[in-house]
Amino acid sequence: MESKDRQVLEKINGHIQSVLNYCKDCSSLMQFEQNRMRVEACVFNLMQIGELAKSLLSEEAKEEIKTIPWKQIYGMRNRIVHGYAGVEMKIVWDTISEDLPLLGKELRRCLQAETYAPFMEGSAGNRDEK
Repeated sequence: MESKDRQVLEKINGHIQSVLNYCKDCSSLMQFEQNRMRVEACVFNLMQIGELAKSLLSEEAKEEIKTIPWKQIYGMRNRIVHGYAGVEMKIVWDTISEDLPLLGKELRRCLQAETYAPFMEGSAGNRDEK
């Protein structure tokens, strides 16, 4: 995996963590919807996750990381971008409360996995062996 892909995955993970932080005190859809700024911030971050995955992450990286549902991530992005007024908040909430914690965990696992170590800046994998 190229370092650019690693950077994209780290950005995606950052957006996931932002959403989870915004919603750390929410335990229901009703609580989530009570704060319009939180809803808008979360929807924006979900859109960014989808955009990064769709446009900036290489096809090679997506093929390498088969444990992440890339098509569903794009699907959420498309729902938001092409029909914000019609975005079903229950779907957004379910994504935040059920899917994002798992996605974040899987991304962190991938970023920390030994197979990605050569792509970490300053790791032994970046040095030429003599």
